[in-house]
Amino acid sequence: MSSVNGSAHSVNGTAQATRIDTHAAQQAAENLLRALGADLTNEGVRDTPRRMVAAYAELLTPQPFNATTFPNDEGYDELIIVRAIPFHSLCMHHLLPFHGVAHIGYLPGERLIGLSKLGRVVEHFSRDLQLQERLTTQIAGWLDDELAPKGVGVVLEAEHLCMSLRGVQKLGATTVTSALRGLVRDDARTRQEFMALARASHEQ
Repeated sequence: MSSVNGSAHSVNGTAQATRIDTHAAQQAAENLLRALGADLTNEGVRDTPRRMVAAYAELLTPQPFNATTFPNDEGYDELIIVRAIPFHSLCMHHLLPFHGVAHIGYLPGERLIGLSKLGRVVEHFSRDLQLQERLTTQIAGWLDDELAPKGVGVVLEAEHLCMSLRGVQKLGATTVTSALRGLVRDDARTRQEFMALARASHEQ
């Protein structure tokens, strides 16, 4: 869980609590490649198990950071939105990547968060075996818990390689998920404003 220390909130690995056993993972990668017919004596493949483990370890290890917040001294009470935050994650069903953009907005209460930290929150929860729906609600839930805003809106748009490269093979198909909290969900005008501003990223 994230810890609170004054106005700073430390995100310290909530998305992946288990330490990665690189030795066991490399053995498993070697076994998998052999089972798939790969010749591990081939010079081009010989070091692939180690590279696989290093790549997955990076993709599954969230980086802790301090999400510093500030008092809303000016009483700002309109939506704050950051659009088109790039992200990538791993589908927990196939271990293939999905990637896209996140649009995040919140209606401030007593505190504000540094805008760049919204991207860090997205990255943090993306570094896990994920479902897009779960990732969307985790981001919204974290902002709701840490900022206590009047409302939160999160929209994720992503292409899933498990859909593009296998199965139906629909290259370029996009999945959109949303999580709305507080007034962004319950107030029709605020909800419409947030969704319109999030969609505006496609029109620029």
